[in-house]
Amino acid sequence: MREPVVRRTRSGCLTSVQAPARHHSPLAKALSLLSVCSVLAFAAPLPLQAADAAAVLSIESPQAVTSLLLDVTHAGKRLVAVGDRGHILFSEDAGRNWVQARVPSRQLLTAVYFADDKHGWAVGHDAQILATDDGGANWDLQFEDLQREAPLLDVWFRDASTGYAVGAYGALLETTDGGKTWNDVSDRMDNEDGYHLNGITAVKDAGLFAVGEAGSMFRSADWGQTWEKVKGPYEGTLFGAIGTASANTVLAYGLRGNLFRSTDFGATWQQVKLLSDSGPLEFGLANASLLKDGTVVIVGHGGSVLTSKDSGRTFTVINRPDRASLAGATDDAAGNLVLVGQGGVQIASPTGAEPGQKQ
Repeated sequence: MREPVVRRTRSGCLTSVQAPARHHSPLAKALSLLSVCSVLAFAAPLPLQAADAAAVLSIESPQAVTSLLLDVTHAGKRLVAVGDRGHILFSEDAGRNWVQARVPSRQLLTAVYFADDKHGWAVGHDAQILATDDGGANWDLQFEDLQREAPLLDVWFRDASTGYAVGAYGALLETTDGGKTWNDVSDRMDNEDGYHLNGITAVKDAGLFAVGEAGSMFRSADWGQTWEKVKGPYEGTLFGAIGTASANTVLAYGLRGNLFRSTDFGATWQQVKLLSDSGPLEFGLANASLLKDGTVVIVGHGGSVLTSKDSGRTFTVINRPDRASLAGATDDAAGNLVLVGQGGVQIASPTGAEPGQKQ
């Protein structure tokens, strides 16, 4: 069966279409009919373009906290979430109240990452990269490439200087100066088919790991300078990967509840079986986080929340009653989960359950 793709029309509307072939499978942040689009027309690579200083600001809206949000993370004690229409929100009180940040973009933002409590980056459509040096209250547009007509889908930084962004059609961008300049280093990967790169993560004591379309996997033992193609366990789309608290251990996740675990930096894999109250989990898994206490949280379609205390060997599976698709998760100071996705921000128990819901 061909996989559904969500495409953004010229008017900015989202519409569901059918993927014509392998090359256009869903992108990493796919959320039912509210997803990152897979752009079918792709211009030839052009030199990377500096950001336009006159970019239009995201429109302030009291509904931003309930609109589509695709990722959430910590900037020190502050929480920062990103999503549709260039919305970036931050919370000083563990997610109970949110303030809309000043953002020079109206594009769908797909991922956010902080190197420390002040320096963070967000990526999204039009290959945009936004940066903040005040913990997420104000953002600058560092880079965009309108000619690519393709989104960036994930971002990771080793420190406040060195980082990578990945995206559609095999995009791999690198900065070594905090984002003042970005270089296209896609040719470091053996990805001649241009498979979408949906996620990038650090693996403890090992290096970087990236995954994407058609089960593609790549690893870098020197933190991004050289990359090795890995033979994976799955030929379907992988929406992301997460390193655990255990050395050399990485989880890769994707369509239909497929979840795989490696303890040797991707050399070998074991499938993790996931069971919910209604049987085997078959919802797509969209995003994952490693919490400070070592808990792994994975979220996805159907309100699915997966938590693991043993570096991904076993998981508790909760399907939230509203079944709203989820796209990101982190924790608050009390250990509760802060979830984002379709419908904005939700606060849940440490397992992702609603009050009174069976754990």
